[in-house]
Amino acid sequence: MSWTAPEVARPDGPFVGDERAVLLEFLEYQRATLLWKCSGLTGEQLARRGVSPSPLSLIGLVRHMTDVEAGWFVQRVAGEPPEFRFFDVAPDDFEFTDASAETAEEDYAHLLAAMDKSRAALAGVSLDHTFEHPKMGTVSTRWVVAHMIEEYARHNGHADFLREQIDGETGE
Repeated sequence: MSWTAPEVARPDGPFVGDERAVLLEFLEYQRATLLWKCSGLTGEQLARRGVSPSPLSLIGLVRHMTDVEAGWFVQRVAGEPPEFRFFDVAPDDFEFTDASAETAEEDYAHLLAAMDKSRAALAGVSLDHTFEHPKMGTVSTRWVVAHMIEEYARHNGHADFLREQIDGETGE
């Protein structure tokens, strides 16, 4: 029997609150949206490529966001060594080109774990906390949270098209 991605409930609110609560809830909503786009699909469906020659697939997006979470929240915000699974592997875009049905369940679990590590990294950090990025200079945690909302939202647009190709499901 093939693994199937679990159903996901997306958060709904808060619609009022301080800046931190609202930003983090938008981030949680975008995280849940990617998982929601995967829900009910088998590993084979999650690994299906969108349009040739692109290696883009839903499980590739899951793998990509695993390392994006680690890079921004664990490495940059928390200043801890990240546990990259795909970014430090050649060739470029390995997270997409090596994505397969056989590793879909494990890859999905890695994203959930990366999200938990990111939440822990953010828990005691002010949005005003800054760090030095080697290319960008001084960057705030506020910027990272806003960037991650954008990163998920962009890839959730890709996920919409991929999901529609698989089974015709569309969503918001």
